Amino acid sequence: MVDQANQLRERVMQKKSKKERRQTRTIAVTSGKGGVGKSNFTLNFALGLIRQNKKVLLFDGDLGFANVDVLLGRSPKETIATMLEKDLSVWDIIEEGPEGLLFISGGSGFNELFRLDEQRMDKFFKELSVLQGVVDYILLDTGAGLSYENLRFILAADDVVLVTTPEPTSITDAYSIVKMVHAKDPNVHLKLVVNQCTNDKEGHDTIANFQRVTEQFLEKKLGALGCIPSDGNVPSAVKKQSPFLLAYPHCDASQAIHRITGEYLQLPVPYKLGLKGFLLKMLFK
Repeated sequence: MVDQANQLRERVMQKKSKKERRQTRTIAVTSGKGGVGKSNFTLNFALGLIRQNKKVLLFDGDLGFANVDVLLGRSPKETIATMLEKDLSVWDIIEEGPEGLLFISGGSGFNELFRLDEQRMDKFFKELSVLQGVVDYILLDTGAGLSYENLRFILAADDVVLVTTPEPTSITDAYSIVKMVHAKDPNVHLKLVVNQCTNDKEGHDTIANFQRVTEQFLEKKLGALGCIPSDGNVPSAVKKQSPFLLAYPHCDASQAIHRITGEYLQLPVPYKLGLKGFLLKMLFK
């Protein structure tokens, strides 16, 4: 395992010289309820960013539900939880997926993270800090809803993508997320993605209505990245345990991911926490 970890570290690090270190940015992806395709979106969005020459690490923080592992047809040997238990390095727990995608599983014991003793907390911080400048983006696939752990991820990230569907209960739960996060920190940068739309009109109408409500009742202008149509190729890709962006690159859902990726990369970046700033906010705020 040590040899494999060293090989992965060297392979990743050699792609950028010290003078060209990446400006690592964290993106938390969340939803108000399960079943909206959040993890599937996160995985394919990560691949969309890679297609734009970005280096991406996907962190599966959906406690107890290793959806990213299932979608990739992979079973990680180690996790954040076992890194702390076995005193491993972060390179020991990083898996390499399609097109150079890096990913880490939180593990079933990850929900104990915020109750670690000082020694293990220091270990966690130091190991993840080495990824600063190594990747462009760290995508955090959080659990659905607003658990204590999810809220810490959301409040600490540079950007937050909120995934919903046009279905009324999904919209209601997504609004609850916005309301709670806004109450905690009105400066959190939330962006909306509407998944599983019947057509473009339904998606754009859902975005417009959601934005109108948040502005009217929360005085918050909510950004949006776009919508993704219902596409029969998506469940087919899930059955194949292959991201739909790779299994069906020309399908409607894949084209939507490319548009959303382009929209995200065009956004202004007025501030920069960096990975160490994210870790400090998440663990000690």
